[in-house]
Amino acid sequence: MAAQDSPQAKITDWVKPGDPTGEFKRQPSSFRSFISRWRFPTAEDTDAEGENVVPDPVPGHEGFTHLRHVYFQSNPSYTGRFTVPVLYDKKTQTIVNNESSEILRMLNSEVDLYPEPLRQQVDEAEQWHYDLINNGVYKSGFATTQEAYTRNVTALFSALDRAEAHLAATESEGPYWFGKTLTEVDIRLYVTLIRFDPVYVQHFKCNLRDIRSGYPALHRWMRHLYWNHEAFRLTTNFAHIKFHYTKSHSQINPLGITPLGPVPDVLPLDEEVPAATAAVAAASKTGPVSKDRKVGGKTPNKRYGKVAERSKAPR
Repeated sequence: MAAQDSPQAKITDWVKPGDPTGEFKRQPSSFRSFISRWRFPTAEDTDAEGENVVPDPVPGHEGFTHLRHVYFQSNPSYTGRFTVPVLYDKKTQTIVNNESSEILRMLNSEVDLYPEPLRQQVDEAEQWHYDLINNGVYKSGFATTQEAYTRNVTALFSALDRAEAHLAATESEGPYWFGKTLTEVDIRLYVTLIRFDPVYVQHFKCNLRDIRSGYPALHRWMRHLYWNHEAFRLTTNFAHIKFHYTKSHSQINPLGITPLGPVPDVLPLDEEVPAATAAVAAASKTGPVSKDRKVGGKTPNKRYGKVAERSKAPR
C-alpha cells in the first residue's frame, strides 16, 4: 500500500530539473526504481480490503509499519527508494532481491516460466514489452513536456497495436502469448494491462484507446488469465491499485481523488462493452481489420502522428 510522499520526495524528482526533454527515466540503483513509499496495513485502515492483507508476518517484524524498516534491517545505511516486490530471506533476515524480472527467474525452478525452447522468443518479446508498454505508461504519465508525452504515448499505443496483432494471429494456438505455454511474458505483460483501464487511461493520460473497447484480443487474453487462473485473480486488488496511484502521485493528482470507474474493474469472460460488440458486428460485415490496423488508409503511427501535429498548432 502506498503512503503519501514526503515533501522531500516529489514525483518531479524523476524528471531531472532542467532536462529540456521532459522525459521520465528510471534511475539505476541496486534496488528496483519506483515512485513512492510503501507501508503495511493496520487495524485502522479503511482502504485495505482483500484476502492476505495483513501486517508484516515475519517474526521479529511486529513493529515494522513501513517497508523502509525491512530495507534498513537489510542495510542500515541504505539511501535509495523503498520499492516492491521484495524477496526476503527469513533465515538471514535480509532482502535478497527487489527486481521483479529477476525474482521471476530466481523462482523459475518451482514453475518453469522460462522454458528452454522459448527462451530466445521470451527475451525478444520482453525487451520491447518492457520498454514500450510496461515502462511506456510511466514515460507517458510522468512526462513534463507535451513533446515527451506525445512521443511516448504514441510509441505505447503502437506497441499495443503490435501486441494485439500478435495475439489475434496466434489465438487458435492457445490462450497465452506463446499459444499453449504460460511463460513469464504473460505475467509481466498482465500486470500492466490489468491496470490499464482502471488507472493508466485517466491517471497517466494513456487515452487513445482503452483495452476493453479498443483491443479485443488483448482483452480476451487478459481476462483469461484473471478469471481462469486463481493466482492472477487473488493477487489483483483493484482498490489497492487505484489508491496507490491516485493518492501517492501528488503532482498528477494533487487532491488525491480516486475515480470510481471503470465499472466493473474487469469484465466477465462472456461480456463486452457496447463499442466492442459493435466493432465485431461491423467487422463481420466488412471483413477483418488488417494486422497493421489501418484506419482510413493510414497506419497507427501515422494516425497517432496527427495528434502530435495538432498539438503544435498555434492557438
